[in-house]
Formats: sequence, structure tokens, C-alpha cells
Amino acid sequence: MSDSSGNRQSWTFLTNHARVLVVIARDPEVRLRDVAAACGVTERTVQGIVADLEAAGYLTHAREGRRNRYRLTQGKRFRHPLEGDYEITGLLDLLKAAPGDGSPAPRAGTSDGEPLPRPEPRAIRRGTRRT
Repeated sequence: MSDSSGNRQSWTFLTNHARVLVVIARDPEVRLRDVAAACGVTERTVQGIVADLEAAGYLTHAREGRRNRYRLTQGKRFRHPLEGDYEITGLLDLLKAAPGDGSPAPRAGTSDGEPLPRPEPRAIRRGTRRT
């Protein structure tokens, strides 16, 4: 897939897994059909991504009537070692706000509306600096 100039392939910073998690964090009762439309992928793809996220422990779901209600798991960290010291709630906090409305981003929380607790910051190991 090329961009409008035809020079390079299009790419984005977030994976489809991150996008799906952001959409669910914004609305825990969202239908997977609507997640798919928001993310620009098929419903089948979203079903697979939700299964991945549940298997990895990032979210759970419970059936309420004819709908599913999703719940984010507290304290989950990024999977890659480079970001492993950070909880995913930091990313969700940033991306849950409506784009361009100027309001602070709401805290990512559990499905019952309680905010997730923020952990104490961890020290980041860095190489020693030579002078």
C-alpha cells in the first residue's frame, strides 16, 4: 500500500491490538462490529485480537443480556522489554480523550468506573555517561 505520493508504504505508530484496546477502553459495552469500523479492520480480525488480549490477560468480558461488557485488567504492562516497566493505562489515558477537544484525558479505569491506581514510578536503567 502506497501513500498518495507513491513513494513509501503507509504505516502507523499503533498496532491494531492497541487500537482495539483503546476503543474498548473508551466504551466497555461497544460491539465488536463497531470496534472493527472504528479501527478499519474486519469484525473477524477484531474477534481474533480480543481473543489475543483476553489470553494475555489484558481484558476480560462478561455477557450482560445480549451484549458483552469488557473490563480492562489492572496493572498490565507492555509486552516488549523496552516498554515493560510501563503500564498500558498510560497509553490509554492519552488516547481515551476525544481528539482535539482540549480537555484532559480521562483516566483509563475498570468497567465499573473506578480509576486504576497508578504505580510508583520505576527507575529506568540507563548507560553510564562519559564526560
